[in-house]
Amino acid sequence: MEERKRKRMVSNRESARRSRMRKRKQLDDLTATVTRLQKQNHDIVTTINFAAQHLLNVEAENSVLRAQLGELSHRLESLNEIVGFLNGDCDDHNGNAGLDDFNEPAVDSFLNPLNLAYLNQPIMASADNLFRF
Repeated sequence: MEERKRKRMVSNRESARRSRMRKRKQLDDLTATVTRLQKQNHDIVTTINFAAQHLLNVEAENSVLRAQLGELSHRLESLNEIVGFLNGDCDDHNGNAGLDDFNEPAVDSFLNPLNLAYLNQPIMASADNLFRF
């Protein structure tokens, strides 16, 4: 009887040891999973922050480009009015300032190749000038 009791006690100790080892392994596995997930989370947050900053930069550049487009469109409209005036055209019944005859300039007109002095005048737009309003 004493031998059975001793064997049972040894068996219980071995079973408890295996159980502790399983729990330890499970805890180590869970710790490794937490570490891996925290790293993935950090990487994702970093990627999101980078993308958000890039978005802000693109939106700012887009805003500048839209403002430049507006300024250049206004300048083009003004130049087209000047061309119409220099060509001696008056507003026709469609509201166009002689733009239908744009390809046929008069000899002494603004578009005459011999009168190219106006081409040396640059049209400049910058972000600094756009946000003064």
